[in-house]
This record gives sequence, C-alpha cells and structure tokens, in this order.
Amino acid sequence: MLLAFDVGNTNIVLGVFKDGDLIQNWRVETDKNKSADEYGMLVNQFFTYEGLDTNDVKDIIISTVVPPIVYTLQHMSMKYFNKRAIVVGPGVRTGMIIKYDNPKQVGSDRIVNSVAAFAKYGGPLIIVDFGTATTFCAVSEKAEYLGGTIAPGLKIASEALFEKTAKLPRVELEEPGHVICKNTIESMQSGLVYGHMGLVEYIVNRMKKELSPEDGGKRVKVIGTGGMATLIAGGIGCIDEIDKMLTLEGLQIIYEKNRHEPKKSASCDPGL
Repeated sequence: MLLAFDVGNTNIVLGVFKDGDLIQNWRVETDKNKSADEYGMLVNQFFTYEGLDTNDVKDIIISTVVPPIVYTLQHMSMKYFNKRAIVVGPGVRTGMIIKYDNPKQVGSDRIVNSVAAFAKYGGPLIIVDFGTATTFCAVSEKAEYLGGTIAPGLKIASEALFEKTAKLPRVELEEPGHVICKNTIESMQSGLVYGHMGLVEYIVNRMKKELSPEDGGKRVKVIGTGGMATLIAGGIGCIDEIDKMLTLEGLQIIYEKNRHEPKKSASCDPGL
C-alpha cells in the first residue's frame, strides 16, 4: 500500500492506495506544533479504526505547502513505518514541463493537481483549487504547466471581515439565496459566496481566452477541487468537473514515476 499526504495550510488530507486505487482517506487539521509521535499515533488510530495494517504500507509520498512539517512527517515515516518518504520537489519526476519564471516558487500542490488533471482529462485545462487560497492553474495540451492566478480563499476573506471590522460577526459560509439582503449575516454571506463565484467565473473565462484565443477557450476543460469546490461550483457554469481527490490521485501518479528512484525532497523544478 501507498500512504499519501497532501499538506495544506488549513488541512492535511491523507490517502491510502492499494494496487493504484484509493481505498481510504481522512482529513485532519494542519498543526505545525504537532510532533512526529503525535502524527504517527494519529495515523495508527486511523488504520486501526478502518481495519488496515500499517505493516502493509510499502511507501509514503508527501506534498506540502507548509515547509516546517516536512521534517516532522519524514521523521514520523522513518519511526513508525521504517520508510523514507518521497517529498514532491526538485529532482522528482512529474511528467509536467513547468514554464514558470522561477519554478521553485510553484506550490507542490499546484503541480500535483496539474499532473492528476492532465492524466485524467487531457489538455488544455484549468484547475481551480478552493483551499486556504483559491488557485487557478493552466496546463497546455502538451503537458506544460503555464502558470496561473492566486486569490484569497473564501475562508480567508470571511476571517478578514470578522477580524478587521468592529461590528461584523463570523458567519457560516453558505448561500443566502439572494443579494438584496435585509440583515447583516445574509449580507456578508452574499458578498462572500456570490463575490467569490464572480471572481472565479471572471478569471476562468479570461484564462480560457488566453489558452485558446482563436475559439474563445471552448476546448478548455475546467476542473474544480478543494474543500469549498462544491459550494462555489454549484452557483456558476464554468466548472466542468468537481474532483475532490485530485491531489491524492496526483501523488499516486507521481509516486509511480519515482518509485524506483532515490528518495528526494524540496519544492518543484522544471524537470520531467
């Protein structure tokens, strides 16, 4: 079995693959202060609850946008699984040509998503990841990572309204059903949710035109992923597919390309 870690700023998503198929996954809060032992015991509890045997884990792969956690998870991998994890970074084969000014600045999650989306849907395509930040990534039909856009995520925007204003409260992130709202809660929900829908629709449509200007981007497929994908995609028409497990599946694909290579770590480079 393969144990995969997708470490985001807010959550860590863990997945277990058997013979290439995702058989179980869990989501936990990202905590930079947790020790290797705490993460190790947490994983052991998950496996025990689902009737899985940690001895069946043959390899581990990690993608992270939180550098301090790399050492912790690598230490956990060695202590509890006796495995040195593959960490997505320079020297790790992805099959994706990265055409960024400085490839080391690209978050590994964006590359992993692009690898999975291209393998499943082909190109050209746009991947929208609704996480702590909402990221937009463009991939050509030649498996080239072309770049993209980064915007504040829905939860960041909500917290900013609460923290930076004297009277506005925290609100549940849900559609109020209208934009002419008669109370503060619904007014905030409307601005946050519908405002984010508008942001996504505008950026996606503009990226489509840049990818395929001759036909207005009609051939470009748009994939949504991340925790808030269902909420936002339900109110707009530019998302073709919702694929919540995209990052984990990308990790499995990258693992297959690197399983016989020496274990390496850091952030992504332009190599194949």
